[in-house]
Amino acid sequence: MEKFEIIQSGAVPLPIENIDTDQIIPARFLKATSREGFGENLFRDWRYDGDGNPKMGFALNNPRYSGQILVAGKNFGCGSSREHAAWAIHDAGFRVVISSYFADIFRGNALNNGLLPVQVSDELLHRLLEQVEQEPQTQFVVDLVKQELFIPAWNESVSFEIDPYKKECLINGYDDIDFLVSQKEAIEVYESTRAWAY
Repeated sequence: MEKFEIIQSGAVPLPIENIDTDQIIPARFLKATSREGFGENLFRDWRYDGDGNPKMGFALNNPRYSGQILVAGKNFGCGSSREHAAWAIHDAGFRVVISSYFADIFRGNALNNGLLPVQVSDELLHRLLEQVEQEPQTQFVVDLVKQELFIPAWNESVSFEIDPYKKECLINGYDDIDFLVSQKEAIEVYESTRAWAY
């Protein structure tokens, strides 16, 4: 995975609550097993009409909005456990999703695939959505090392929580196997000193 430390970017607002994984990536597109190519069908039924034409009222089709941060409504990623939802968001160029609540399985899938879920309060989420909708050029700084979301336009920052293990993996660009390989020396030392019982 790509290393993650600091993301400074604009954002795309999606003020819809209870966005489930079938809206993120509809089931009919889950035919591939590699992670590439899912981004073009991210929010497919919201982004395109039946003839495949972009719906200009949808945020991802609006040229006013761009960036690596998706600001979404409460209860993001509910529904099925499909890992493809995280794949699609990441493949579409997003590195961060901000919401006031994430489904647990989606949160885990996101962190396993280089996508950082930043959970904020309902009040702050409402303010962030308003800010981006009114000022599309608004920049955000997401500092994973400090676990801090900074909004320069307000000169305001807020901290966020993340599992320490997943934080280390994201910062180093590790998946679970990469992390184990990085611990090879410590594992070998432990194995050489432990008592074996047969």
